[in-house]
Amino acid sequence: MIVKDVLLAGETDPKVGLRTYVRENSPEIDLNRRRPAVVICPGGGYGMVSDREAEAVALEMVAKGYQAFVLTYSVAPAVFPKALVQLAKAVAHVRQQAVEYAVDPEKIVVAGFSAGGHLAASLGVFWQADFLQQKLEASSSLWQPNALLLAYPVISAKEFGHQDSFKNLLQERYEERLAYSLEDQVTSSVPPTFIWHTMEDGLVLVKNSFVFVEALQEHGVPVEFHAFMKGGHGLSLGTWETQSNGVYGIEKNIQSWPQLFATWLECLFTKEEEK
Repeated sequence: MIVKDVLLAGETDPKVGLRTYVRENSPEIDLNRRRPAVVICPGGGYGMVSDREAEAVALEMVAKGYQAFVLTYSVAPAVFPKALVQLAKAVAHVRQQAVEYAVDPEKIVVAGFSAGGHLAASLGVFWQADFLQQKLEASSSLWQPNALLLAYPVISAKEFGHQDSFKNLLQERYEERLAYSLEDQVTSSVPPTFIWHTMEDGLVLVKNSFVFVEALQEHGVPVEFHAFMKGGHGLSLGTWETQSNGVYGIEKNIQSWPQLFATWLECLFTKEEEK
């Protein structure tokens, strides 16, 4: 496996970058194999980047047969669209280096957890936006996600939204938050989306996922949504690998989500290939 840190084009902050978890092809198996890629945005309320939603998730994706990449993005005091531009650069990098990474450039998934879910979903709704093309001076097709994976995502800036995430994201521009309430930004160009949440989440309410799913349906975007009965916020894989200090985060109820996602993704890409 190739594990290395990549400094994104134009970025000077050494804390910002992309870590690769890339399985090398074997001539005994298939030297020309191209795998789907999953670019992971950990959560952290736009105030930090959580380790619990980074490497362990990447290794789970590798175990499912994907090439994985973890983005460490800018957080407060950086403001929108700093992190979004970095995510667009990360996806463009993976697509441009698809041969090196043994990636199928038409099968790039952007995954996000909590506030990282807001970041991932922001690329899903804004990938064609003029401001990204102006900042990156390239075609939006380079950073277009082929699918989204959203885990207990921050979506809405309305009364049930996680306001601290939007305060970190926008800071002195917090009064503009409704422009970044993503359920109101959905169009038919949002990529197919897999979402999971827990009904007991008391920090980022499950209604965030409900309103996004409803908006996707209204615009004809394929979506699969799993609302698990038990479990709080920030569960990651819900296993011992991603528990927090031995006191939080092991939740058997949600441990099936990686396989549910893998099954969904296989069906999605199979349908795409049949068109």
